[in-house]
Amino acid sequence: MQIEQLIKLALEEDIGSGDITTDYLYLPRKNVSAYLIAKEDGILCGLQIALQTFQTVDNTIKFVAYKKDGDFVRKGESFAKIEGYSSSILKAERVALNFLQRLSGIATLTSIYVAAIKPYQAKLLDTRKTTPLLRSIEKYAVRIGGGYNHRFGLYDMILIKENHIKSYGNIFQAIINIKQHTTSYKVVAEVTNSDELRNAVMAGADRVLLDNMSLDEMHNAVQDFHDMVEIEASGNVTLSTITDIASTGVHYISCGALTHSYRSLDISLLIMEG
Repeated sequence: MQIEQLIKLALEEDIGSGDITTDYLYLPRKNVSAYLIAKEDGILCGLQIALQTFQTVDNTIKFVAYKKDGDFVRKGESFAKIEGYSSSILKAERVALNFLQRLSGIATLTSIYVAAIKPYQAKLLDTRKTTPLLRSIEKYAVRIGGGYNHRFGLYDMILIKENHIKSYGNIFQAIINIKQHTTSYKVVAEVTNSDELRNAVMAGADRVLLDNMSLDEMHNAVQDFHDMVEIEASGNVTLSTITDIASTGVHYISCGALTHSYRSLDISLLIMEG
């Protein structure tokens, strides 16, 4: 979904037939200044979307950011100034903050995970466990936090998962069959044990995804196949486990928590007198 369309739909959902609180106050048509203020430390993400939200409500609103996406912000720090009619700012406030808080939350959590594996070669990947229709901006927030994007959808990478194997019957033949029909896409195979791992490698998988394997199993996979295939660890990836996982030498670690278990960054908007 295009960002412009997403913002319009979000505003329609919130404003509906009108902001009856603001409209019935009959606020004076004079410019005021408002500031976006961080109420906790974190990584900012979504400033451009916030700007577009305000200017979709009223294109005369001025938005000046003191920071950019990816910058660290401290608790109590003001990082953007908004100027315009108070009625316009009030109507856009909640939607703009919803985008900004959630994307900053994802970026902040991602940055913490990235820091935990910094001494190792592993790259942190997101997953498709995203909010429906918000995948593009949530994956953008992962990149801002220092992570990398896995596939965006079912259309851009072949990933043979457990249910595909159960449906087809044989991981080795499943990979062979796919590679006979296309050479345009990377083929990734999810494996749950050493037999599936070996069969996937021998069949020519480009990457193997070690699903919920133990640290010993991951270490053995790296020892045996590191130079033959890309190795990705997945499942039970938390802040308490990710460093140990990275220490096994895997090339990638995918983590759904980045986009489904983050906490929004606490950000407020404060209107000053004009």
